[in-house]
Amino acid sequence: MLQKLRENQNIQGLILILPTLLFMVGLLIIPLILTTVVSFGRRSADGGVIYTFTLDNYARLFGYSTTCTNGAASCFDPLYVDITVRSFWLALETTVLVILLAYPLAYFIARSTPKRRTTFLFMVLVPLWTNFVIRVYAWMMILRTQGVLNGLLGAFAGLFHIPFTPFDMLYTPGAVLVGMVYEFLPFMILPIYTSLEKIDNSLYEAAADLGANPLRTIFRVTLPLSMPGVVAGTILVFIPVMGTFIVSDILGGQKVMLVGNLIQRQFLDARDPTFGSAASLILMVMTLIVTYFYTRKFGFGEEIIAV
Repeated sequence: MLQKLRENQNIQGLILILPTLLFMVGLLIIPLILTTVVSFGRRSADGGVIYTFTLDNYARLFGYSTTCTNGAASCFDPLYVDITVRSFWLALETTVLVILLAYPLAYFIARSTPKRRTTFLFMVLVPLWTNFVIRVYAWMMILRTQGVLNGLLGAFAGLFHIPFTPFDMLYTPGAVLVGMVYEFLPFMILPIYTSLEKIDNSLYEAAADLGANPLRTIFRVTLPLSMPGVVAGTILVFIPVMGTFIVSDILGGQKVMLVGNLIQRQFLDARDPTFGSAASLILMVMTLIVTYFYTRKFGFGEEIIAV
């Protein structure tokens, strides 16, 4: 029996993946099934779940409701649609800005000497040693009306005797965008750096020998070969931004509501797990669709595994 077990590669492979498979089933598949079942239920009076089958929760997310104040059979309220669209555009803006900031820095690090490269990578990773919430609160101290940034601008204006009124930067969409870019910048730098660092220097020499100027070399050699890192970084940034709620909670206050905030408040404040589950599934489907078409267009970056 043991001899046959040692010779059967299929059984050996099953034994090797069994711990991971049990982990995935217990902590991913079963919770996902339960969330799906709850999303089709109804909220009870005490905040529990009445297990039935209804599409009301999904209809609410798309703006339609069967309970209207004017007595109509159904009505349209774009509140949740607006929140979803706002979350999507914020994630898109964050991802684009992070790519624009991360790519030059990753290129600079990749082209540095090995000793300096280690130092620069260390500096990129240092902020990750600090708690996520503390880093967000730091931006709150910087952006508030009496914060560091307004203080510096006021001092600069005072040197030239220019009237200065502090800017209201905190609790705005711009503050949330700044916080998102800052928090997720390292997750774009690392995979792009991994791609750039693998490019053979002989390719740059060949491009120069063929008469390519530095700008043409970047667009014809560097950028295409580093696209796997850009794709991996995009996945690492876009998906978390779509679902996060801490940054928008702290830097946006009650004025910037995202899908992540909506889900959090449905479970913790409104005590409506059915609607929160439906919103969670819609968010997951949206991110899967975007990721699928993005990776089909540009390919899937293997650097995501290295990170």
